[in-house]
Order: sequence, then structure tokens, then C-alpha cells
Amino acid sequence: MPFTSSSVLAEACRSLPLGHDEAEETVAIRLDGPLAGGSPERADIEVALRWLAIRKDGAPLRFLRYAIEEPASGSAAALGCLVEPSTSLAAAASESRAFAVWGLIVDEIGKLGSAAASRRRCTLTAAFRLPPVPAAETGWKATLDDRFQQLTKLPGVFGDPPPITTTPMHKAWRRAVGTLADCLVERLESLWEDGREWQDYVEIGRRAAEQSARGLSWERRSGAGAEFRAPSPGAQPVFVERMLVRVVMHRELVSRRTTERDIVAREDGVDGFDVLASAGRTADPSELPVKAIWACRLVPPRATPPGDPVPTRLGFSKVLRRGDRYYFVSETGDDDPEDWQKWINVAVDHHGIAPGAFDDHGRPIAGLTVQVNFEPRCLPDACWWYAEQTALERLRRPPDGDRRLLEVGDGFVEHTFEEPCQPREEYGIAFKWPHE
Repeated sequence: MPFTSSSVLAEACRSLPLGHDEAEETVAIRLDGPLAGGSPERADIEVALRWLAIRKDGAPLRFLRYAIEEPASGSAAALGCLVEPSTSLAAAASESRAFAVWGLIVDEIGKLGSAAASRRRCTLTAAFRLPPVPAAETGWKATLDDRFQQLTKLPGVFGDPPPITTTPMHKAWRRAVGTLADCLVERLESLWEDGREWQDYVEIGRRAAEQSARGLSWERRSGAGAEFRAPSPGAQPVFVERMLVRVVMHRELVSRRTTERDIVAREDGVDGFDVLASAGRTADPSELPVKAIWACRLVPPRATPPGDPVPTRLGFSKVLRRGDRYYFVSETGDDDPEDWQKWINVAVDHHGIAPGAFDDHGRPIAGLTVQVNFEPRCLPDACWWYAEQTALERLRRPPDGDRRLLEVGDGFVEHTFEEPCQPREEYGIAFKWPHE
């Protein structure tokens, strides 16, 4: 295999600046001790693994893909020995090649150690930001040492009581990364000769990436560990892992409101979801029409007591059992607005919404997120988020410096609620117009 020599690669890892969006800074690599003996190819791979593990500004898959897409980058210089063999994956896009290499690394990590709780496997899991994170954590931290510090919360793995320093983790890491390099050398030589074997690793890499997005904050996504109040007797029997409300404004009116929901059924037989959208004005809480956009259909509403509002029923494509997950999208619009909007409100009429969580790129993957797109020529004077307040309280602009105030900027306003959204409560974004 045409690998770069270990001495040249190690020097590249220490001194080459990263390219593109990897940050314009010189990379300082700590090798955590001398490399074990072995062939130059094995030493190259160990150096590359160490380089990949100490990245602070992104998940490993990101750097693998960049190394493939930008051959002149610092990532390519550091990771060439890992990504070059994937050229034998015929006619593959850079994304598939990156998934293949990542899948190989993940697969070999899963084979190390006698059990899932072995020290070697735990340190590799932390080093490469694989799920699951320790139970008391919401995601892997940026630096390698901080991730090792998180491992002290694993009961019994590194001693009982757990260590007060990360020395045991670094010792386990030195042994584990060498063993992983040995395993990868053998597989990469085989894969270089027969690219057809890469295909299985592409799928492993894809699944691992999806699990990492979910596992980054699995407990937060599922609401485990968060304290939720009891829902009302008539609450919809679902828990919402992720809810994205995207609002497009026309002047001071809502033109379109699209809502994405990732839900978990809390009982057997869940076949739909009821939506009751209001105009978001103080004087007229009139109902708005709801459209089914994705993975749902408008079905006849359930019977309601006389005089009660009649929600729109969105029917699912399958009947859910307890614990089943489902994703669907709906949309509302105000075709005949009569007054300006005061807020974008979300009423929790089910079992609650998970606390907010984000992926490595800052995109929300859990919790309630509200996004409002204002017209540039019709911006509010101020925007702020509110939680569990009355209609009167939410209209009071917070004082300057209050953490609830949101930057209006060029009209794109967004907030993700980091705390769990409780049943029977309301959350949203309020705004104040210049003429008020």
C-alpha cells in the first residue's frame, strides 16, 4: 500500500494547518507515549488514529470525508494511510468511501476486549465518540482528556471507587490504539486488494453515524432521566423526541407554519395525532386549517363534546405499538389574517417533549426548536422565548441582557428549548413590533 512514511506523517500531524472549515490553526498532537514497534505501515495507522482521536472540533467521520475530498489538506496528510485503500471501492462517492473507512474502524473496535465494559473498548469508544455515552452525560466532550474524564462515571470499569485522574484511561488507550492499529493493518491490506469487501463496511459506517447522532444524547432524546409532570387524563399518548416548528412570516402575519415531529408511542394502538392550530393573536384564538405534508393523511376527527374545538386528525400509515417511533410533518396557514401576530406558540397536549440536544454541527437533534423567518423589511423590534407563562406574561419584553432575548439580525430567529417541555404547558417565541 502506498502509505506515507511514519516519520513524515507524524511531522505532518504536528505541524500542518487544517484546511477548509477545520479551523485555521496549527495542530498540536500529543502522542501519549512512544509508538509500539512494528512495520512502518502499522506505525502510520497508529499515528493517524491518534490524530483522529484528539480532534476537538468535530466527529471522526467529518475528517475522514474531508481527507478524501481534499487531497492537499492537513486531514489528507494525517489520514492518508486510512483513506487511500478505499480507492479500491470502485466508482464510489467520497461519502461512501468515508462511511466505509469509518465502518471498518467501528467494526474492529467492537471486536476488541472480552466485554462491552472492557477498559480497552471503553477508551476507544470515548476516543472516537461512539455511543453510548456514560449515563450521567449528554454527549462526548471536545478534548480527549475530557472524554476520558467522563469515563470515571462508568461504575467499576476503572476501579471502585472510580479514579480521580484520567491516568488509567490513558494507559488503557495506549494499549488499545496499538491493538486497533494491528487489526486495521491486516484488514486494510485485504481491502486494498479486493474492493468488493468494502461494501459491508459502508453500511456499518452509515448505521454507526446514525447511532452516533441518536446516541450523542440518547437519554435527552428519549427523556430518560428528565423529570416530567403527569399528563392530563385526555393527553395524546405519545412522547415527542424532536419537534421542529418552522414559521415563514409575511409582513407581520404568519404565512406558513410547518411542523416536524419525531414521536414515541406511549401505548399500543396509536394510529394518529390531533392538531389544533390557532392564529397566535391576543384577541382572536381562531382555529387554522391543517395540511398533511409527510407520512400522514387527514382523517375524520374523533367525536368531541358540543362546543369544544374540533382538532384536525392526522392519520398515520401504520398503527404504533408502545415504544414504536414515528416521523411525520404537517403544515398550517392563515389565509385570511385580520391582525398581527404576537407570538409563535406550542401547547404540549401529550406526554412532553425531550430536552434539547445538538449534533456536532450545532443542528438540533432533540427537543423543541422554533424557527421564525421574518421579512427583511418587516422586522420586529425584539424577540424572546418564553416557557410556561400566561398570555399576559409572555408579552412582556425581558430587560436588556436577559438570556431569553433572541438576536433578530437579518430576520432568522431560532431557539431550542434546552429543558424538557412539560405536559399541559406552553412554549414559544414572542415578538414586539415597531408600532406597538
